[in-house]
Amino acid sequence: MSVEMDADVIIVGAGILGGLAAERLAARGKSVLMLEAGPRVDRWRLLESFRNMPSKGSADAFYPELAYAPKSGGGPYSNNYFENVGPMAWRPSVLRVVGGTSWHWSSAFWRFVPNDFKLRSLYGVGRDWPLDYGMLEPWYTLAEQITGCSGSDADDQGGGGGKPFPPRSAPYPLPPLARSSYIQAVAEKMTRLGFNFIEEPHLRATRPYGGRPVCTGNNNCSPLCPIGSMFTGDMAVTRAERAGAKVMPDTVAYRLEKGAGGKIVAVHTKAPDGKSTRRTARYVVLAAHALETPKLMLMSEVGNSSDQVGRNLMSHPSLIWEVLGKDALWPGRGPSQQGSVNDRRDGAERSRSAAFKYIFNSHIPNQQLTQRLLKQGVIGRELDERIRHDCARFISIIAGMEQLPLASNRIDLSDRKDALGLPTPRIHMDVDDYNRRGGLIAGRDFERFEREFGMQVELGDRKIFRLASHIMGSTIMGDDPRTSVVDADCRTHDHPNLFIASCSVFASSSTVNPTLTGAALSLRLGEQIAREI
Repeated sequence: MSVEMDADVIIVGAGILGGLAAERLAARGKSVLMLEAGPRVDRWRLLESFRNMPSKGSADAFYPELAYAPKSGGGPYSNNYFENVGPMAWRPSVLRVVGGTSWHWSSAFWRFVPNDFKLRSLYGVGRDWPLDYGMLEPWYTLAEQITGCSGSDADDQGGGGGKPFPPRSAPYPLPPLARSSYIQAVAEKMTRLGFNFIEEPHLRATRPYGGRPVCTGNNNCSPLCPIGSMFTGDMAVTRAERAGAKVMPDTVAYRLEKGAGGKIVAVHTKAPDGKSTRRTARYVVLAAHALETPKLMLMSEVGNSSDQVGRNLMSHPSLIWEVLGKDALWPGRGPSQQGSVNDRRDGAERSRSAAFKYIFNSHIPNQQLTQRLLKQGVIGRELDERIRHDCARFISIIAGMEQLPLASNRIDLSDRKDALGLPTPRIHMDVDDYNRRGGLIAGRDFERFEREFGMQVELGDRKIFRLASHIMGSTIMGDDPRTSVVDADCRTHDHPNLFIASCSVFASSSTVNPTLTGAALSLRLGEQIAREI
């Protein structure tokens, strides 16, 4: 007897990873229903809101602030959404809208290097993945082609031998952007210091691609690409819809219903008015980020026989060297992030201290530096002159470090409730000695930067760790169901028809932005489910 289902596959979360998985499934003729907690938004409306804001300092202030789908910060609902109970306060920048948080990202699209997948066997720390680089390489390539990734095929990311590293089966679909004058100057200084400055793979179109115009160098990639040159999650969702997937915005998933044989038989959702609906499918994919995915699983009491749901939460603990230098280099021209130094991304020292890479911000610092001058009592014509002088000499370099998966770093359920009566996330985060030892190495490099850039004024404390908005871990991948949540196919050990398309499955964090690896895994699991249905 056939059973009527709402869809072959329900995907919870309509961001970039959910969109890629949905398109893969829909293109194979499967019926796909995407559930998104937040609303649809239009680029032109967001752009108008951004233009009309008196302050441009917040990355998400002009995105919807809704009681039933709070974002990460900037309003009466979101300010109380995350509860921090650990030593490090962390409010990662998260949007709950169709398209997800990649509406306001910088589009860095990095591959992990092969050794990132086997930290335990090579260096005796962290965990190994139950898959290797070679298994993901074709999916990395496909993700780059779908999204239109630009990069340099000549760059060696620390692998040695003068060949592109990590290994590639195909060139980048697009060439890199021309370097801005600021990035050229920074690259020259890094080269003089003996570092290898390389292009950053990213999703800003350098030629017309997939209907996107060429990047014109607007500096506000985050919070919003004004012309749609940068690939964002809404574009992935649109591709899925064109392939036949359906999207339901303003639909908050709050319970996964278990049935016979451990299968998930339904997803229960709430509308903004609190009305509950039950939806059924043959397979369910959780494609919320690494905080909302474990939150839903914990609320539903699913997938947690290992007691690892919510645990092993990772980010990129970062140290920031932010100064005024002696020379006018004029940051803020061209994209806000372009190029990096990866010399410390891998190597034998990972057995003792965290690997990291250097990221060079090129954002416009006017607001930050003006506030500093006003606090010093500078006003009038002198203020105008000092703003121009200081902004031209602003330098911001981030040492973004890998973080090991620790069971103590976790998200669980708070006693507080949101507007729909659902528990809010409670977060415990800290850095360990592995990161602190990496920080000592970065600190020595910072001293070299002082001399090369002619540091005149230091603007912040270079020894304070800050956590990036890169959310990984919390439903960790592994071969052993006793110590992990999903297997190499991103299928939960406890439920044969429940998959996770999220960076929450990562068994290591690497030193680079996680989205490309998440995209590769999502495409791969989409193909796996399509074969099984």
